Amino acid sequence: MHARILRGAVRSAAVAAAVTGTLTWAPTATAQSSEPTPSTSAASTETPAPDAGSIAITKKDAAGDVLPGAEFLLLDSTGKETRRGKTDAQGKLTFPDLAPGVYRLKETSSGSPLHEVVADQDVIVTPGATTPLTITDPFKAAKVLLQAKDDKTGKLLPGSTVNIGTGSETLLTLTTGSQGTATGELPVTSRKADFWVKQIKAPAGYDLYKPSKTFTAGPGAPVTVTVTNAKTATTPKPDPSVEPTSKPTGTPSTPADRPSDSGTGGTKPSPTGTSTPNAISSPSAAAGLDDNTTKTSAGSLAHTGADATPWIAGGAGLLVVAGAVALVITRRRTPAEPEPDDNRETK
Repeated sequence: MHARILRGAVRSAAVAAAVTGTLTWAPTATAQSSEPTPSTSAASTETPAPDAGSIAITKKDAAGDVLPGAEFLLLDSTGKETRRGKTDAQGKLTFPDLAPGVYRLKETSSGSPLHEVVADQDVIVTPGATTPLTITDPFKAAKVLLQAKDDKTGKLLPGSTVNIGTGSETLLTLTTGSQGTATGELPVTSRKADFWVKQIKAPAGYDLYKPSKTFTAGPGAPVTVTVTNAKTATTPKPDPSVEPTSKPTGTPSTPADRPSDSGTGGTKPSPTGTSTPNAISSPSAAAGLDDNTTKTSAGSLAHTGADATPWIAGGAGLLVVAGAVALVITRRRTPAEPEPDDNRETK
């Protein structure tokens, strides 16, 4: 019985010791807590976070209309994606709660089949401020097909050069190739615009088409422009190897046939020794023209009235013959006087 009382007293003492923590055999390691000390936890939460900034985007096109559905990607300074978003019905998009620094903004889609995306750009975010951005997407260029044709046959012609523009500004220059066509991209600044085309160089063998033509083009839409040319009129040139079939009349064929002023090289003497005044071997005489006409055509002054040269020559000849006959008769009638004799003595 005493032993039972002793064991109960020992158990009571052990329970009291566990409650009051006075047992000396309890391990000290089990009495320590694994949680961080209050001082360490307080130090980690005392450092304040930096002030955040934001980027506000407004999306428009070249005509000033807002563009919904444009997609953007925001990268940090290390190239890591930070934000991604799409413009709303008012063309707006905001990237909030951004740490200050430099970001890279990329447009991945314009959200419209008529517009191109813009190039990437850097954006600076400042603490506690909103950085506004207005981004304008350009219209897609119109696709131009140029054709040069013969105005009669419709044949495509190479070597035609045209300028295309609007107002006073030339936007595109095209030259047709060996197939008679050329293509290019025409910048467009609205959903529908008017342009002019003017030819500045015609194809070989064709006249230049001088008037200006007009046409309408839209963003990204194909358009065909056609210019026509007429062939250049040509006059056949004479062949220098072909001699003329007829010779001019009224002039001697050779200079030797024309009578000279000195009387040589003209009239040839007849076999009897007398000359025939009208026998002139020249084209004018063969044509029935007299000597007076021939001299006039050679550059002398024109004569008026009948030519008296034959009569004067004939009259002079008669006078010479008459004088000679009279002289002979006179000599016959006059007695001859004796000639003085030089050997006769003087009395």
